[in-house]
This record gives sequence, structure tokens and C-alpha cells, in this order.
Amino acid sequence: MDEVEQLRRRAEQWVADDPDPASRAELQGLIDGLPATAAELADRFAGTLTFGTAGLRGPMRAGPNGMNLAVVRQAAAGLVAWLRERDGHRPLVIGYDGRHQSRVFAEETARVAAGAGRSALLLPRALPTPVLAHAVRLLDACAGVMVTASHNPPQDNGYKVYLGAGLGGPGGDGAQIVPPADTGIEAAIRAVGSLSAVPLGGDYSTLDDSIVDSYVERAVAVLDAGTVTPPQRAELAVAYTPLHGVGAAVVRAAFARAGFAPLTVVAEQAEPDPDFPTVAFPNPEEPGAMDLVLRTAAQAGADIAIANDPDADRCAVAIPAETGWRRLHGDEVGVLLADHLMRRGVSGCYATTIVSSSMLRALAKARRVDYAETLTGFKWIVRADPHRLAFGYEEALGYCVAPHHVRDKDGITAALLVAELAAGLKAQGRTLADRLDDLAREFGVYATDQISVRVQSLASITEMMALLRAKPPASLLDEPVVSADDRAPDADVLTFRTSTARVVVRPSGTEPKLKIYLEVQEPVAGDDVAAARDRARAGLAALGTEVATMLGL
Repeated sequence: MDEVEQLRRRAEQWVADDPDPASRAELQGLIDGLPATAAELADRFAGTLTFGTAGLRGPMRAGPNGMNLAVVRQAAAGLVAWLRERDGHRPLVIGYDGRHQSRVFAEETARVAAGAGRSALLLPRALPTPVLAHAVRLLDACAGVMVTASHNPPQDNGYKVYLGAGLGGPGGDGAQIVPPADTGIEAAIRAVGSLSAVPLGGDYSTLDDSIVDSYVERAVAVLDAGTVTPPQRAELAVAYTPLHGVGAAVVRAAFARAGFAPLTVVAEQAEPDPDFPTVAFPNPEEPGAMDLVLRTAAQAGADIAIANDPDADRCAVAIPAETGWRRLHGDEVGVLLADHLMRRGVSGCYATTIVSSSMLRALAKARRVDYAETLTGFKWIVRADPHRLAFGYEEALGYCVAPHHVRDKDGITAALLVAELAAGLKAQGRTLADRLDDLAREFGVYATDQISVRVQSLASITEMMALLRAKPPASLLDEPVVSADDRAPDADVLTFRTSTARVVVRPSGTEPKLKIYLEVQEPVAGDDVAAARDRARAGLAALGTEVATMLGL
């Protein structure tokens, strides 16, 4: 039997068990088009979406190598089977964002859970991921499912799993799964037989808006009236965008309850739109993604501009500058928030990742608070100190400012805390930029940047990592490398440090990219912060060129 015929038979077997008529028709069209459609069909069956620590994520298309109803039914059945062996009675909570098919996938998950005899609780509408993470803890659920692709392109969707206290333990209560749960769930998914034999039920429950009210109430509790009063909050002008995502209604409610002035929301991006028509890529980190909110902020005379990603678990901040507006780096926001909480007297452990700025370590040491450093990902950050975590952040715009409320990154509580800090500074006639300058004078400038190398083949990433391991740099920016750390086999991460520079190299966990994180430290001489920043920027550029040359880029 030739390869095309084998592919045909495999596709026909899948079609026969696919529960979605639209997906069946999509695949049948490709089958009927053989052999001309062989490459496209082969890609659909090149593998299966693998359930990892980020759950499932991929393009919405028919076949095992895409997000579709069949793949979701199989994932839900495997998850429910895995849960049945470990927790027999607590409910499964299910949330979804505003992407194409998100509600359909969430309802299918609820039907699978109900069919297996598990209590299934569906959030009342498309809502931010932090609301789902909060609901898992509030309702003492065994687990939670969030149907979202976060800030991925419009054609993608995804499926994230959170565990409750019974299965996740103190540090994992309402947090994303970590090994070995991911491999256990993946094995249970692969053990699912015919999809047509999966029992389905319709007796799941849809929660009411009290779950959203509970989230908002506890989100606002992150603020401190003794630090910044409600009248001072009301003086702050904030421009905001949810980037066509699901954050606007909840953010507006939280800011109103906290006593802030009404937000100036970007009208073109205020409502959920799964096509994300005004942005090339719905990620506030991407160039151009915040253009409309910056324009709105300038027109409104706003003090700060805030953007959430489409599922509102990330938060981006921009501030007025001498020429236009300046987006703050995730490390800058992370250090500002940590410093603000420390100065408020919030005790406990302050955590970040091995690729984020080293400045948090210096800040924690100076303020005499505990510090922890983890691998990338909030699933690790929130487990850094299960009982004493006070704050966690990663440079990719993720912040956990209230781990007692949401044990994951939360772009809404982060936005509230940024606004509180900005309002307090405004009451003193100062700005976020002024506070960043204060920190630079105290600790020096810690400048960070990232290089992402997109590849066609994952083998290219393996080759580049092998090259660095075989020929590690002896110097960077004309300074000797004082330490070279290789975290293999636990993690495929290399870190090189000099006395004033750092390079971290790792493959992306979700995309075919090699990620390179750069850091340069510059002391501030004679109160000239601007000159130190200029030197740091030049150092980052030189360091990036040096690393690119090393890798043959």
C-alpha cells in the first residue's frame, strides 16, 4: 500500500469517528482531492496535539493535529478519566474566552464530564482566565478547564487545565498543572477509545454572575486605602484596551468598585472579536499592538495606558514620554509592582524566573524579604513558596500580585495595582517614570531584551543549543564569563554570566523558536540616569550582536 493510500485510510477512519459534521466535511474534501491534497492532509495527520503543561494549543482545523470538537472530546474524556481515579466527587469548573469555537469546546467538555457522572459547572459567559482560576479555588473544585489560546493568532485555540487543592496541593491550588500530571492526563487521553462511545450528559450547571462579582470583590481587595485613598484614585486618568478580548467588562467593574475614574476604553477594541481585526497579532508585546490605546491615551490626556491580552491574564503598561508614549518592559512593571508591595509592607516571598531581570533579587535583598527564582512559567512561579508567596512575575507581562486570590498570572489585579501606584505618585506630583528613576539611582540600570529566532525545523534549535554547549562563550562584552549554567537534563536552558551581563538561551515551550534573553547592568554615575540607560541600551545591542554571531544567525 503506497503512502497516499495509507493516508487516505487513516483520514477515513478519523472521519468515521468525528462527531462534528463540519470537520467531517472539511476532511472529506481533502480526501476527495487526493493526491493533489496529500501534503495538506499529511500535515493534519502528522501527529496529534500533545497535552503538556500548557494543555493543548494549536490551529483550529479538522484532524488530530488541530483544535476541533473531536480533539476536545477526546481531551475531556481523558481528563475526566484521570480525575475519576484521584477525586471522585468535587466539581469540574469550565471557562472560555471569545475565540471561535471556545464556547462550543467548553460546552462539549461539560457534556463529557456530566456524561461521566461528574458535576460540571460552566462559567456564565466568555470571561477572563483569572476568573476561572479564582472559581477553581472558591468552589473547591477538583480541577478547572479554560478554553483559550491567550494571545495566539486568531486561527488558534487552546485548552488549559488547573487543579484544585485536593490534587494540586497548597502551591497548586487553582494553579496550572505541572509534571507528572500532564503526562498522566496525556496517557489517559490516548487511552480513550471510540469518540462515539464517550457518554455525554446535558445536566451540567451554568453559574450565575455571582462568580464574577466574587472575583471583582477580591480583586479590588489587592488595593490599600491607607496607601492611596479613593479620592486620589479618582484623579487618575487611564486609557485601556482589552485587544478585542474578554477583559473589558470585568476590568471596568473592578476599576469602578475601586473608586477610579471611568476608563477611556479603545472603542474599536472594546468588544470580543475572535478575528482581532485591528491588530496583526493580539499580543500587547508585539510591535503595533498597542498603537490604538496609545493614540487614545494621548487624545484623552491620560496618565497611563493599560492593555490586557485577549484572555486578560497579562498586563501591558505605557507611560507618557518626551516624544509620544513609551511601553514599559515587563521587567520594569514587575519591579515597580514588587517595590510598591514591599513599601506597603506586604511580607512573604517575592519570586520571578531565571529569564527575568536580576533586579528583583537586588531589591529583595535590600528590603530584606525572601526571594525565589524558578524556571519560566507561572506554574513554577506560584509554587516557589507555597505557603508564603507574596508576589510573582515573569518578563512576558505576567504578574501575580494576589496569590491568595488567583494563583496564576492575572492581568486585571495587576492593572489595579499599577493604577494604585500611579495614582499615589500623581498625588505627589510624580509619575511611574520618576519611580523607575529612583530605583535606578538606588540599584543601577538593569536593561533587558529578548531575541526570538523562529525556525522551520526544531532540529535547528537542537543544533544551536548543541553548538553553545560545545563552544560556550569565554567572554561577553569583553568581560570574562564567570559562570556557565546548564540545567539539562531537567530543563533545556543555558545561562552565561559576567559581572555586569547575562545571557539565557532556551527553546520556546509553545512555538518553533529559540529564545535568547539578554541583560546588562549599568551603575548610575552622578545622578545621570539617562546616560546610564543610554550605555545599557548600547550594551544590549552589542550583546545581541555578539550572541547572534556566536550562533551563526
